[in-house]
Amino acid sequence: MKKMIWLFSIVLLVSSCSVSKDARGKRNLLSGTWTLNNVSFEGNTGNVKAVLFNDVEDICLEGSEWFFRDNNSTGRYTISPSTLCNGGDRYIRWSVVEREENYTSQLQFKFINEKNQDISGGAGYRLNIETLTEYAMILKSNVMVDGTAVNVVYEFTKK
Repeated sequence: MKKMIWLFSIVLLVSSCSVSKDARGKRNLLSGTWTLNNVSFEGNTGNVKAVLFNDVEDICLEGSEWFFRDNNSTGRYTISPSTLCNGGDRYIRWSVVEREENYTSQLQFKFINEKNQDISGGAGYRLNIETLTEYAMILKSNVMVDGTAVNVVYEFTKK
């Protein structure tokens, strides 16, 4: 009986840690190098300037290169240095999350160092996956600007 309970516990643990088939497919599509071509704002008629991911202004993310490695869920994005932007690599640990309430997938990530250690205290970011194909990806995140909900739209192409 003790062996049965132990075996059941292992099966339950393994099944609870597994990734859904849909999430696995999205992870495979995400794997590789992407260029963030455009950052725009939906739901706001004014001129928006924002610091995204507590890192850089939206203009600095345009043209950045993003790399996702699916075998260990790590990656990075690279900002080109300029007078406005603090350039360099930002290392991340990422995953795809399936949201049951509206059946939307999300890309979530948090910052890590070069040794894959968490440097964000467990805090991270979630972006809704609007479109994901072999060659294009559109992600959106909801933010509040002056009390109004605004979507930040990130448009990527795969290299």
